Amino acid sequence: MLTKLKSMLSPVRLLAGWNSQSLAKQFLLIGGFVSACAMLLVGAFVTSLIEDAVTRNSAASTALYVDSVIAPLLPDMQKTELLDDTVTHALDETLGEGALGSRLMSFRLWRSDGTILYSNDKNLMGKQFPLSHDLKTAFAGTMVAQFNQLDDDVESVAERNSGKPLLEIYNPVLQPWSGKVVAVSEFYEVAYDFERSLNQARMRSWLAVALFTLTFFLVLSIIVLRGSRTIESQRSALKARIGELSSLLQQNEILHARVQRASQRAAALNESYLRRIGADLHDGPAQLVAYASLRLDSAALVNPATPAQEREQSLAAIKSSLDDAMADIRSICSGLVLPHIESANLTELLQRAVRAHEQRTGVTVGLSLSDTAPELSTSAKICIYRFVQEALNNGYRHGEGAAQQVKQAIDGGQITIAVSDEGPGFDPAYIPPSSIGLAGLRERVESLGGIFELKSSESGTVVQMSLNAMEMEQI
Repeated sequence: MLTKLKSMLSPVRLLAGWNSQSLAKQFLLIGGFVSACAMLLVGAFVTSLIEDAVTRNSAASTALYVDSVIAPLLPDMQKTELLDDTVTHALDETLGEGALGSRLMSFRLWRSDGTILYSNDKNLMGKQFPLSHDLKTAFAGTMVAQFNQLDDDVESVAERNSGKPLLEIYNPVLQPWSGKVVAVSEFYEVAYDFERSLNQARMRSWLAVALFTLTFFLVLSIIVLRGSRTIESQRSALKARIGELSSLLQQNEILHARVQRASQRAAALNESYLRRIGADLHDGPAQLVAYASLRLDSAALVNPATPAQEREQSLAAIKSSLDDAMADIRSICSGLVLPHIESANLTELLQRAVRAHEQRTGVTVGLSLSDTAPELSTSAKICIYRFVQEALNNGYRHGEGAAQQVKQAIDGGQITIAVSDEGPGFDPAYIPPSSIGLAGLRERVESLGGIFELKSSESGTVVQMSLNAMEMEQI
């Protein structure tokens, strides 16, 4: 079972390893193998065609020359059964001397029944042999030529054992007036020059095929290499893009979780705000109005006999209590109602928040602004205004308003606003749960995807927020 599993995993590993290679390397391996096979096949085919053509042309010229020399010596082969001594002697002299004597190793003249009418090997004359395929083809009227491919015929033993390059030719002998094949001349030409020419033709054909295949393969390799580089660069860019998108997705998930937590805490904070407002109304204006109501029911005002001076004092106390209640109500309302900020830019927004705090508390606040301020959405403006308002109120309430400052800075699209004072400070790790001011500031900022920071020591407190202006414009 384990052996079978290993045998199944082996092709899978090979396929995985192959797929891991680049497109260029895959093409070089497969394309190189296919090109080499194609070169061998095409080279062999072209070389075979060239050999056949060269052999046939050379044989045709040799056969024509031999036929022009031999034909005048032959009698009427259609009527002649055997050659007489005169013809044989003439053929011996012609084939044994001169140009034919040096070119031809052997010569035979065949009759259609397989009888050798003439041969330079006298032992073969008059003997009858089965007709070979080449002889049958020649008697059919087609010349046959082969180079160094001697048949296993009995009569060709001497030629096969000679060790010389031989061009074997079977040439039909035609009757002059009728064109009928009356005999076949078989001769073997010693072809050293032909062999050298044929080898040169083979080499040139192989070089031509190899050069063409190599050029074709190189051109395709260059194209594939460029395409592979383009694909690799695009793949790298795609991986980088996927990495960026994955990072953005993670950031988006983190922001989404923060927004969800901020929304959940915002609901609880709204209830806390409402309870604080109710407590402020109950402990302040409500107590003063209740005191005024009790004074209205006092004996000094109900009894007609009360002296006028005492009555006036009671009315003055009631009026003072009601005035204090109205002042408390206005103070509470001023902290709840926003000024008109839709058309205000960031600079005007900060100036209004600082000016309102100075008018309410009588404390001077330092304001530092940057040269340029981007356009903000309404939600961002509300967040910034409430942040500055609440941070200044906390600094005034807990830090006695000592050296309060508001600083605004812009770095690219990032807006940073810091509210500081030089009060006694506190430990941020021990903020009581009932203190909803700082928690509210954090929730406001983080609900818009911003960053809230708090630093406090004995030398003072700094509350800072950061928002991305580009993201705020899309909210």
